[in-house]
Formats: sequence, structure tokens, C-alpha cells
Amino acid sequence: MTRFVVRLLINALALWATTSLVSGVSVDAYGSEGTTETVLTYLLVALIFGVVNGVVGTVIRVVAFPLYVLTLGLLSLIVNGLLLVIVAAVSDVIGFGLQVDGFWWGVLGALVLAIVAWLIGIVVRPVVEPRDRRR
Repeated sequence: MTRFVVRLLINALALWATTSLVSGVSVDAYGSEGTTETVLTYLLVALIFGVVNGVVGTVIRVVAFPLYVLTLGLLSLIVNGLLLVIVAAVSDVIGFGLQVDGFWWGVLGALVLAIVAWLIGIVVRPVVEPRDRRR
């Protein structure tokens, strides 16, 4: 459970950084645009991103595995951009959340999101998973 919460927080923080760095990706907060509403919106969008990435992303990666091999993994940029656009569509149905201005903004946003989440994960990993696991 702790790993899930940490992963959710990392994705929410990476999503915030992505919306700050990429002008074609933004998050519309629910309600009165207060700090609490904004934080909850980022957490909800990160949760939607995790579910879409876990379910739809896995299916796409399994089906497209030969193309991944053929393109030496470059197809993952396109797939991750598509998943970000799907998250934007799902959050649009809800009525608030992620907004992506186009497919290529989604690809760029997914690339920045992955890099930032990776960097945050490097920093957080020693805190969450200590080296000495003896009890």
C-alpha cells in the first residue's frame, strides 16, 4: 500500500512539473481553484494515469511487441503520448483534469513526464526502500 501511495505522489508531482514545463499540457482544477482542489485534481489525474497506463498500456504493449522490437523501442514514445491523450479524454468526460492540445503535445508531455518521474523516483527510492531490510 505504501508503494502505491508513493507512486501516486511521484506521478502527481511529475504531472505538475510537466504542466509547468510543457505549454501544450495543462490541468484544470475542479472547483474554486484553491490549493486543496488543485492538489486533489493532480492526485486524481495521477490515479487515472496509473489505471490507464496499467490496463490499456499493458494491452497495447503486448499487442504491439513486434513493432517495439522493429523500431528498437521508439514506438514507446508514440504509445505513451497516446496514453496521455487517453487520460486527457477520460478526465474530460469527468469534467475536469488533464488537457492536452494535440497528439504531439501528448508525446512531448509523456516524454517529460517519464523523465521527471524517473528523476523523482531516484531521489525517493533510498527513503522508501532502505538498503538494510533486516528485522
